[in-house]
Parts: sequence; C-alpha cells; structure tokens
Amino acid sequence: MIRWILTYGVAALATFSCFSQNKQLLYGLENIPQSLMLNPGGEIDAQKHFGIPLFSGIHLNAGSSGVTVYDIFGDDGGDINTKIRDKISELDDKDFFTLTEQLEIVNFGWRSLEGTYFSAGWYQEADFIAYFPKDLAVLASEGNRDYINVPFDIGQVSARGDATSVFHFGMNKQLNRRLTIGARAKLYSSVISLSSTNNTGTFTTVPSENGLNVYEHRLQNVDVAFQSSGLASLTELSGNRAGITSKIIGRSLFSGNYGLGVDFGFTYQLTDKVRLSGSALDIGAIFHTTDTETYRVRGDYTLNGIELIFPPIEEGEFTLPYYNDLEDEIEQVVKIDTISKSYVQTRPLKINAQLSYNFGKFIGGAACDCLEKGRIRRVNETGLHLFAIARPKGPQTAATFFYRRRFGSNFSLKGTYTVDSYSADNIGAAMAMDIGKFNFYIAADNLLRLDNLAKANSVSLQLGLNLKWDQE
Repeated sequence: MIRWILTYGVAALATFSCFSQNKQLLYGLENIPQSLMLNPGGEIDAQKHFGIPLFSGIHLNAGSSGVTVYDIFGDDGGDINTKIRDKISELDDKDFFTLTEQLEIVNFGWRSLEGTYFSAGWYQEADFIAYFPKDLAVLASEGNRDYINVPFDIGQVSARGDATSVFHFGMNKQLNRRLTIGARAKLYSSVISLSSTNNTGTFTTVPSENGLNVYEHRLQNVDVAFQSSGLASLTELSGNRAGITSKIIGRSLFSGNYGLGVDFGFTYQLTDKVRLSGSALDIGAIFHTTDTETYRVRGDYTLNGIELIFPPIEEGEFTLPYYNDLEDEIEQVVKIDTISKSYVQTRPLKINAQLSYNFGKFIGGAACDCLEKGRIRRVNETGLHLFAIARPKGPQTAATFFYRRRFGSNFSLKGTYTVDSYSADNIGAAMAMDIGKFNFYIAADNLLRLDNLAKANSVSLQLGLNLKWDQE
C-alpha cells in the first residue's frame, strides 16, 4: 500500500486542478472593483459598486511545476510506468503541486463625501500545496537494492491545505495628486486546516550489525507531525453527505477557529507618466482551538526481520509479501502520539509590486498631463509586475511584463507575459468593460496551450460581474 501510494502519487497530483494565487492579469485594473482586493491602495474609478452575489469574483488557476497531465497520461504510445519513472527522475523535492480557488460571495463599496472609498464583503478560499517527496518516490520506484547505506530523506514530505471563509472591510484614500493609500481588515473563519511541514528524519538500509538479519532498516532522527482542525468531526460524518455539507456551511460563519489579518497597499505617481504601486496581503494568523488533532511520531527505530531487499517495482507487483510485512512491522514499531491542543498558523503572505509607464493620447479629452486632479490616464500602459507568496519551503515568485490598451474609460484590454515556477512562456490576456451600470471582466492565462490544456503547466480563468456607478 505504501509503495503504491508513493509511486503513483505523482500521477495523481498531476491530474488534479492545481492553482496559484498570482493574479497579475487583474492587478492595476482600476475600472474593476476587484482590483482593490489585490491592492487596497490602488486607484478605482467607481462612485459605488455592488458585486453580483457568487458571480462577482471567480478565480481558477491550474498548474504544477515540473510535470503536466500530458507527461503522464498523454496518448503518445508510451508506457505509463515508464513515464512515471522518468518524471520521478526529473523532479526534485522543490517541485510542488498547488490548489487554490476563490469565490466571492458578497462584494460592495461606496465613496464617502470626503472622497474615501470604502469596500467590504465576504469570500471563500481554498489553498493547498504539496511538495514532491523525491527520495521516497525513488525508494518506491527503484527499491533500495542499489542504495545500501544511502539515507532517504523523510523530511521531504511537506504539505499544507486550508479552506477559509474571509470577511473584510477596506478603506482607500487619495491623499494628494500623486499618492493613494489603502488598508483592509480581515476576519478569518477556518473551515478545515491540514498541515505537515518542517518534518525531519531518514530511512536507511544498512548491513546488519547484530547478526539477526542480513540487513537492518533504520529510521533516524524522525520527527514527523500532521496537524488538523475541523477534520475529526467531518471524519465522524463519513458517508453522510448532507451532514458534511451542513457542517461546512455552518463553519463558514461560525467555525470556532478564527483569525485576524490586514492588507496594505499604495499607488504613487513618480512622474506624470510613471506609476509605482505595491501591496502586502494577508498579514495575519488563524488561532485553531476547536476540533484540533495532531499526530506525531518521534525517535529512532531499527527494523529487523525483513529478509529481502526492496527490488525495483515491476508492473503488477502490488501484493508482494515483503512490502506488506515491512508495512506491518513499521506499524508495530513506530508509535504515533495523538494530541488535541490549540495551535497558531500564519496566513500565506503575498507581495505585489508594479512599475508602469503610460503613453499616448489622454483618456477623457484631457488637454495636458498636469496631474491637477491626479489620475490622468493615457490610452497605453506598459510595465513590470512582481509577485511573491510565502510557502513552507520558501517563497514562490513570478515576474510579468504587461501591455494595456484603454479604449475610452469603459473598455480596456491587457496582455501579459509571465515567467514563474511553472513555465517561462505564459501568455495571458484580460478584458474589462462597462455596459451601462454592468461591469464585466474576464482573464485567462497560458493561451499558447489552448489547443491542448493537458500540456500546460498552468492554466487560469478569472471572471466577474458587478454593478458599478462611475464618478460624475
């Protein structure tokens, strides 16, 4: 069972829809209200807005580093076991698989008489990341016959998943003709949280020193933990779909596991044509106090009694007795402590920074670029956007070159070229438009792979529909 999971885990992970939190296509689009969610200090043209419930913000972005669905399941005549072995050889323990989706439930905003723009709402977010356990995959695929005295790193196992309900309230204020600032307060209600990070330990097969067997299998410096909140009670409802659904919906409002966070952002006109902006999102933490469990195993263990060295995996060999014997012996020797206690988990911090250059004719018939009112815009904008998100094994980053064309104040197109951990040829496009009071946007990534999405390392779709009243 252990061998089967490790060997085919890479294939399963590649099959899932895997998501990233980078929204470079929407960042800086002042004519859509959702841009304030990416930069509370961004510019916004609306006098007030109201997002169509459940349709104002839908974010889906699929991707994985190092492997695609086509690499494993592509109909190219290759043997799937050979493909899996090849990919295991190519990947390393820094490769990852992520899953993030976001759905706005309510989003609205209004401008005060003093000019401050207030916005508030409620959205649901799920975020999952798992790193590829290279050493354990090699052990499962190739066996340890050729790896005597070679330690396999158990600490490469690292994963985290959260489903969270977020209530937020933000303020955006243009201080003068050049500077706009903003902040957003957030209340988190955790629906479910799972994590296993910062693990340590090695598994090594060595010649026996005590004569009890030809080989010994040593687990050394093992410290592996799995934390969860909200999982135990759902497990008790296994098979009761109605009960699980009801509990998840209830937790979206009152989970018992709450947290606080803030977002900050700014936009500054360096010159009449050059604009600098940036934001820091989800500076905060969740305090897990309800329905929590931690499973932890620590110590050093030496396993005897398994006489055969693990051979490489061959097709159809899923019930070989020595693997089953080893699994049984590990379960007898390695004791797992179950602890129910509170724990604190920081949110994945996200950083955005953008430098843009505006050129061409002016929007709205302006005769000069004197910035008397601030926010005088030209039809063309180009620049560089940088993104980073904190992850268990270090930050993941992305750089985006973009060009935007405005067609009046009600319609604009944006094209992007992004280099990130997934690929170096990600071409994306976004459209934002106003039709009367209706504000609509749609954005998609990795357009070069539209003919066969299975070959793409990342694919995204973002769309939304709002009612928006522009400033007079």
